[in-house]
Amino acid sequence: MKAARWIMFFAAAGLAAAAIAPAQAAERKVAITSSNVFAAAERGDPRAQTQIGFMHETGRGLPQDYMLAAAWYQRAAQQGYPRAQFLLGLLYNNGQGVAEDYVTAHMWLNLAAAGAGASEREYYLKVRNSLAFKMTVAQVTAAQWRARHWRPGL
Repeated sequence: MKAARWIMFFAAAGLAAAAIAPAQAAERKVAITSSNVFAAAERGDPRAQTQIGFMHETGRGLPQDYMLAAAWYQRAAQQGYPRAQFLLGLLYNNGQGVAEDYVTAHMWLNLAAAGAGASEREYYLKVRNSLAFKMTVAQVTAAQWRARHWRPGL
């Protein structure tokens, strides 16, 4: 009878360990992946910077913080990365982590549409054009001027 209890105990312990092991492996994988993303972002990789910004914006994997999201998007957007420019434009449009500024939002959305691939360009243009309905003609003109004279890294 005691032997049967010990067998049951070890069987249950084995099942528990088997269930925990994949979870620990997944945590380790996430930690390794996120450290790789941070390393790449610090080296200046705009994709990694955008990914970290998105993680901060959505609260997935990192605490939600719109100001940090805007800072990471800004780093990637200044390098001319269209996805970061689009996401930064959305933050300016909604006033999340930055002061609401339609002119700056339009500028970033315009730059994103100009640099995006064909599959994303249509969507970026629709978002930019919907923002333009909230703006005056003078604001749209200012945003277009800023986008025309923008240079990466400045």
